Amino acid sequence: MHAREIKKGIEAICCVHWERRLFDSLIPLPDGTSYNAYLVRGETATALVDSADPALRDELMEQLQGVDNIDYVVSQHSEQDHAGALPDVLKRFPSAKLLCSEKARDMLISHLHVPEERVRVVADGESVSLGNKTLTFIYTPWVHWPETMCTYVPEDQCLFSCDFFGSHLATTDLYVTDQAKVYEAAKRYYAEIMMPFRAIIAKNIEKLSELDFDMIAPSHGPVYDQPDFILEAYKDWISPQMKNEVVLPYISMHGSTEMMVKHLIDALTAKGVSVQAFDLAVVDIGKLAIALVDAATLIVGTPTVHVGPHPAVYYVSHLANLLKPKLKYAAIVGSYGWSSKAIEQIAGLIPNLKVDVLGTVLQKGLPDAGTFAQIDILADNIAKAHYADELVSGTGRAV
Repeated sequence: MHAREIKKGIEAICCVHWERRLFDSLIPLPDGTSYNAYLVRGETATALVDSADPALRDELMEQLQGVDNIDYVVSQHSEQDHAGALPDVLKRFPSAKLLCSEKARDMLISHLHVPEERVRVVADGESVSLGNKTLTFIYTPWVHWPETMCTYVPEDQCLFSCDFFGSHLATTDLYVTDQAKVYEAAKRYYAEIMMPFRAIIAKNIEKLSELDFDMIAPSHGPVYDQPDFILEAYKDWISPQMKNEVVLPYISMHGSTEMMVKHLIDALTAKGVSVQAFDLAVVDIGKLAIALVDAATLIVGTPTVHVGPHPAVYYVSHLANLLKPKLKYAAIVGSYGWSSKAIEQIAGLIPNLKVDVLGTVLQKGLPDAGTFAQIDILADNIAKAHYADELVSGTGRAV
């Protein structure tokens, strides 16, 4: 793909990874992704903002073939998908200086073996002149690494945001043309990568709000030529407001847990509580992460394997603990054959979730009328908590 102009003198160099389906050997990429670098041509100097993943270094270098000289290469984030091709760029342009944050310096040297003498640290708020254009650097730590920063060109009201506001989406569209599609991809990206850092993201958004920009150019996905779209989405996702929703990951070995889960779904639905259930045997873990962004309650459904929860439940509990969603309530339902410590072990897996446990229902063998009565009580407790809580939106009636 050829470089395309997004502002006069600013070109987007998008390396689209159509076939990639897994990121960091962990995160599903159902729609692929892109690695966006940006070439900023001033009257007296030229800068390249970020590079590309090593897998697409040849594509990046091909798009830079017609560039005679680069004076500055900006590394906003040291992770391989943005910085992996930096050594190739520095070799191609031997006089270029690599600009980065203070914390990025050692990372770039150790992770990529960038020569120390090529690196120049820029301070938070520092500016570098390209003649008629200026690069101003804004430290935005923990979106999602400690060394990350954004780059702002005030003359063009353009913000290069790196991973901030990004979306894993392989597309030929330079700008956002399908807001619904980009919204889901950006929410998935936020849920899987950014959600643990909600508090500091709020501070970084406040910091960026002091800038006057009409375009956000992220390092993944299309450019936002109407930035309010993604800014408002982020403000919603990081807000304390939760929805009248339950996220219910579960797995069943011989049917007992599934029977309990389905009865609970019916009971909650009858009380006006929305439920998103995920069978962990076939789950898209990214969809589960998206559901956790807004939900008020997490209910885990598990059979017992060797006294503890099913291994898939271990995994999803650990994941929820790492992502730190803004949940307020939790519950556990499950079954066992002869003995179980599943409830105690699940509780031990989620210390980061500051939730009120509204109930547990653990059944030996097949559920019976008594089991279903307990589940009805649990559903009632969840609905009452949702409708009584001012932080939960979408609660249209009292219980």
